[in-house]
Amino acid sequence: MRRRSFITLLGGAAAWPLTARAQQSDRMRRVGFLLSAIPAAQFGLDDLSGFTEGMRELGYLEGKDFVIEWRSAEGKYERLPDLAAELVRLKVDVIVVGSTPAVRSAQQASATIPIVIGNASDPVGNGFVASLARPGGNTTGLASSADDSSPKQLELLATIVPGLSRVAVLTNPHGPTSAAIMKSARAAAQKANLLIVPAEAHNPQQIEDTFTALAKQNVTAVMVGIDAMFFAQRRQIAQLALANRMASIFGLRAYAAAGGLMSYGESLREFYRRAASFVDKIFKGARPADLPIEQPTRFNLVINRKTADALGLTIPPEIYIFAAEVIE
Repeated sequence: MRRRSFITLLGGAAAWPLTARAQQSDRMRRVGFLLSAIPAAQFGLDDLSGFTEGMRELGYLEGKDFVIEWRSAEGKYERLPDLAAELVRLKVDVIVVGSTPAVRSAQQASATIPIVIGNASDPVGNGFVASLARPGGNTTGLASSADDSSPKQLELLATIVPGLSRVAVLTNPHGPTSAAIMKSARAAAQKANLLIVPAEAHNPQQIEDTFTALAKQNVTAVMVGIDAMFFAQRRQIAQLALANRMASIFGLRAYAAAGGLMSYGESLREFYRRAASFVDKIFKGARPADLPIEQPTRFNLVINRKTADALGLTIPPEIYIFAAEVIE
């Protein structure tokens, strides 16, 4: 089963009935967090705060019932194996991972410590789990459906940008999901009668060079694939898109908050909030192998009105009505 077999994750609090007060342990639990892009200054903030919120709703208090060991590669994938090994040496009770590369590094570091996926794409296709219904091994959690958002992202750009015929798709050739992102974008663009302009970058200087090249080609819109390095450079990307007069759309809200025109995709905050329920079950004795992987069925549109005004774009009223959030 590949899609939509489990509960609706992101439909609001009503979709996630809270459990009874957690059964507290006599000892302090230790949760390892392995991230690909989040800088140390943002640990526990913004999207990541969804985890501690979820734990609190389940009856756990940080500092009393559990502590978090934060580790992030800050956009440098090659650091992940060492960080994962460090968490194993600390003998954490569970590792929560925040990206596809982080899952692989955590699994290579330990076959016994429970691993909860906070967000990763195609865990079956990537070989992380045996199936969504019965993961097997020491890994469970939540799977992204980001590839489902490409058609709507292109539709939004075509609706907002007058006379749009070409859209650049920015991917990281070193990233594990770049091929899937490009494949999905091409299929969606063909149906929308749009031409895809491939664009690649794997470091900040290449990002700048790529936007310069796109501007020379008179590209007026860009769709940015989800990638840890891009996330770490989201302000740079948003500023370059604006400076080069390109409408931009992303898969995560943080990009729109950083100055991008729009985001359409899943809520990372809700992913991490839901990840707390997996950690709770594991603390109470459940095996990751028996906990089904869950996927979302709701995507949120976020619009940065200030960026739209700076680009001279008029957002149709029906798009504003559709938006979950408008950033002023």
